[in-house]
Amino acid sequence: MFLASQHMQQFAMTGEAPPPMPSRVSAWSVYDVFTLAEDEQLFIGAVSDKQFVTLCNVLSHPELVERPEYKDNAARVAVRPRLLEELGAILKYHHVETLAPQLEAAGIPYAPIMRPDQLLDDPHLKASGGLVPMQVEDGSMAPTVLLPLLMGGRVRVCKGPCRNRGSTPMKSSDASSGRHPDAS
Repeated sequence: MFLASQHMQQFAMTGEAPPPMPSRVSAWSVYDVFTLAEDEQLFIGAVSDKQFVTLCNVLSHPELVERPEYKDNAARVAVRPRLLEELGAILKYHHVETLAPQLEAAGIPYAPIMRPDQLLDDPHLKASGGLVPMQVEDGSMAPTVLLPLLMGGRVRVCKGPCRNRGSTPMKSSDASSGRHPDAS
């Protein structure tokens, strides 16, 4: 429900049911997943005119900005399929590991598309404290993902082995520290 809540609220306020995701008209010209070299996938979102200019410069294609059909976001949205195809042709020669730091430095929103098994090594998830150890039935430890939820300004983390329905005591951790409560 959480992921659908904004669409539920839109209907409640406007009386209009939002169309399914794939059939919507996008308000942004560049807000999509692109296939890069070696079939890597990367989401890129350049949702303002300034971000589009920056993206074109990062990709070493500043000439795109000069084209009349790409003069502003509204014009780019009108020709979005053609723009995405053109960007896709440029991006297919880039590698995520080299392009991602450039996008980061330029302030362009991006996200590598990863499989769940790859997320266990995700630097953002690790740095945020979003993974904590959990004891499983055989006694071994496995990482588990915390929900991005604060209660009273604090992250709630199991003290000891996490079990179903809170059968073990909970211990609060200061959310701003990003540390597991049992870490020394």
